[in-house]
Amino acid sequence: MHYVYILKCSDGTYYTGYTNDLAGRLKKHNEGKGSRYTRGRLPVEYLYWEVAPSKSEALKRELQIKKLKRSAKEKMIKNNYKTSCE
Repeated sequence: MHYVYILKCSDGTYYTGYTNDLAGRLKKHNEGKGSRYTRGRLPVEYLYWEVAPSKSEALKRELQIKKLKRSAKEKMIKNNYKTSCE
């Protein structure tokens, strides 16, 4: 499965990314190995994720989400809140 996700960083900022392993990716981020952006903003937590049919579609969706304003991301999060990794 392919996922697009939004993380909340310790400084309150959001990070959007792609993975095929939600639990493993969160672990990598919190170990400081996930991305340069999150490395200095630990710990991070998932606020939102969605399933994509393919890697290509997931990457396209990631770019769409990254272009959204924070308020639009917050609306997405509120309307589709997940409580645990699948």
